[in-house]
Amino acid sequence: MTREDIVDAARLWLGTPYRHRTSTLGAGCDCLGLLRGVWRALYGGEPMTVPNYRASWRDAAFDDQLQRAAETLLVRAEGQARAGQVVLFKLQRAAFAKHCGIMVSPARFIHAQEHLGVVEANMTEGWMRRVDDLYDLPGVGD
Repeated sequence: MTREDIVDAARLWLGTPYRHRTSTLGAGCDCLGLLRGVWRALYGGEPMTVPNYRASWRDAAFDDQLQRAAETLLVRAEGQARAGQVVLFKLQRAAFAKHCGIMVSPARFIHAQEHLGVVEANMTEGWMRRVDDLYDLPGVGD
């Protein structure tokens, strides 16, 4: 699997409406649902059982669940962001990452955003300040 394969799989989701806790191409997903859908396309099945979670990033329940899942399933990346990497974001002053996306290039990423759905966005200074960690999918080749 290449970084291009990951980006291509993520781009298939562009335009999918935002729907909390779902992961159905073209019908709806949230940020985690996007990542789950890309994982299924590349690896076949669900990466893990997803715990119940609320839509609000302010919800203190399951604070570190996204980070722990990333540490379990993905490979921590070093250096500058690269295409095909999973990016975790801390929102506002949250102690833990509560949002994720897939890098298209060091300057762009794909994510599911409330009211917008799945979009490809610029990695603006505002988003850069929120980056918590970068991860590679297992088995990715350059």
